[in-house]
Amino acid sequence: MKYWIRRTVSIWATVLCIVLWQLMCVVLSIEPFILPSPILVYHSLVQYHEPIMIHAMQTLFTTLVGFAIAVAFGLLLGLAIGVERAVYDGLYPMMIAFNSIPKVAIVPLLVIWFGIGTVPAILTAFLISFFPIVVNVATGLATIEPELQDVLRSLGARKRQIVMRVGIPRSMPYFFASLKVAITLAFIGSVVSESIASNAGIGYLMIAASARFDVALVFAGFVVISVMGVIMYEVTAYAERKFTFWATRANDIVT
Repeated sequence: MKYWIRRTVSIWATVLCIVLWQLMCVVLSIEPFILPSPILVYHSLVQYHEPIMIHAMQTLFTTLVGFAIAVAFGLLLGLAIGVERAVYDGLYPMMIAFNSIPKVAIVPLLVIWFGIGTVPAILTAFLISFFPIVVNVATGLATIEPELQDVLRSLGARKRQIVMRVGIPRSMPYFFASLKVAITLAFIGSVVSESIASNAGIGYLMIAASARFDVALVFAGFVVISVMGVIMYEVTAYAERKFTFWATRANDIVT
């Protein structure tokens, strides 16, 4: 019984928030163009389901492509930074400085370089999501105890062997944990770019809807983005449990 309560608590919390939202709109008589009720948002989802689906697929495509590039680039760079101290000293300060720049300020430059469309959205998703992957992979490599490295060297292991057989497996829990953060950031990057410089995607749809004060459609876009984000988060969480089951706590035991 406790198992099912724990598994469904997020569903009941979501339902409670929706009910409170609906009651607040009704009791306080809030105008729909200020805060639409959940029922109006649902009607908007049904009424505009075809264009919403088309734009959602565009956002999903740009997000996944940008995320895939971020995973490949972040994994390689994280390994380089974690293994070589010279790479860490040379690149890490620049990466921190670059990550401090608001990515929304970079989108206009991407439009100048690549034009309006899919490419700026992909690049924005990549730029905003690769940093957590780099940091977590480098941190995972840095957790190798010096004593363990000394023992392995005394047994004849070379630096490459220590990294391949100990460092990379040690960094995998950090890597998969960073993916759960990076995928949500990738969605943010895609939507931000689409809302500034695109003619397709959920971001573009929400900007077009807000221009004609269709706030219910804007909230419908929020719902679609949230659902896609939760699904992708759960996919990465499943991959984490599948490939790093040895590093997770046994907190799923039914008592």
